Amino acid sequence: MHPTHFKILLVDDEKEYLDVIKLILEANQFKVKTASSGKQALKILSKESFDLVITDLIMPEMTGLELLDAIKEKYSDTEVILFTGYGSVQNAVEAMKKGAFSYFIKGHDPDELIIEIKKIVKLRKYIKRVDEKSDYVLETKNAGFKKVLDTIEKAAKSDVSILLLGESGVGKEILAQYIHQLSTRSEEAFVPVNCHAFSESLLESELFGHEKGAFTGADDTRIGRFEAADYGTLFLDEIGDTSLNIQVKLLRSLESKAIERIGSNQLREIDYRLVCATNKNLNDLIAEGQFREDLFYRISTITVTIPPLRERKEDLPALIQFFFDKIKKDMKKEITHVEDLVYTRLLQYEYPGNIRELKNIIERLVVLSVNGEILAEDLPEHFEGEPTEKETLRSYREQAEKVFIIKVLEENNYNMTKSAAALGISRRQLFNKVERYKIEK
Repeated sequence: MHPTHFKILLVDDEKEYLDVIKLILEANQFKVKTASSGKQALKILSKESFDLVITDLIMPEMTGLELLDAIKEKYSDTEVILFTGYGSVQNAVEAMKKGAFSYFIKGHDPDELIIEIKKIVKLRKYIKRVDEKSDYVLETKNAGFKKVLDTIEKAAKSDVSILLLGESGVGKEILAQYIHQLSTRSEEAFVPVNCHAFSESLLESELFGHEKGAFTGADDTRIGRFEAADYGTLFLDEIGDTSLNIQVKLLRSLESKAIERIGSNQLREIDYRLVCATNKNLNDLIAEGQFREDLFYRISTITVTIPPLRERKEDLPALIQFFFDKIKKDMKKEITHVEDLVYTRLLQYEYPGNIRELKNIIERLVVLSVNGEILAEDLPEHFEGEPTEKETLRSYREQAEKVFIIKVLEENNYNMTKSAAALGISRRQLFNKVERYKIEK
């Protein structure tokens, strides 16, 4: 994202300070608007979207904390940085717990503020790149997943080891890549290893490398994944599937930050950041003697548990639309109509395979589509079924209508006039439906 495409709203009741900061930001090619109060800021936000709001903490009528609460409630995608004085730093720290990105102490070097803004620019740029090119969406309406992303964004700035826990298919590798991109090592290599995919002997060679002639078939010297990750990030997926022998060698390399290739006694120092993931319960494995407790503590300075898709169903409409858009583009297939019942059943399903399963189902639907039409009959067999006694035909229709309205609203950036025109109804009718179905941006 180029700075000129990054929109900032400055809020402060001190006009002179507001004008100075505006000039500094514009000199750095940011697009800036100003407001003299929290209420004026909310009025501007109701008509125009911004990537970032920078607000003074102490203002009459509406404080910076109150403005922060209102922004996070109504415009959750907008980041917030707080201006504060030395005496109010504790309040600013509390504001960060409420969702503020950071704070800037008035009187400090403005370059510190520019650095914080550029972090947000980088964050937005990466989220956009992930959304466009990957199999995942990093924007969410779910409080639990928001907390996961918040923890990851904070931890990524350090070099501590991070352990990602979650069921198969929740997107652990994408989040590991996200950590890498937000870290100071983002320009270096991201090296993933699926520990479950290799036998013990092959995994050892894959991780540590080997010298020529170290064993039968070792015709050349091979550099392992640890060395490949030098100055970058090493991602060990499914670490719960490693043998105790491999665990001992992993622990030794973590403690010494050095490795020995198989067939060599030469220590090679490696500078890497470690991220691990597993769908296993490591505490159970430790109790059963299948996983080393000392290794667990080494890899889990920060532990993040990723919620399964069935616990964040409010994200399903956006995920479904994301995959339809991505897959039809990848397959070069035009989709002109999706049967309402398809949306209804996709929203009701529990997804034991999580996001990976959702993607596979939508791939199936796009592949089987004929003349641009996706039908409910092309869903997998376990999706079939009639409404229960408590789920009438009316409830099915209402659910499908809600999904369609959300889709149109998102396509029109929640512009009510454009959305109503696209739906073929009046703005008043659309407002009534938004209220009825409790649709929020």
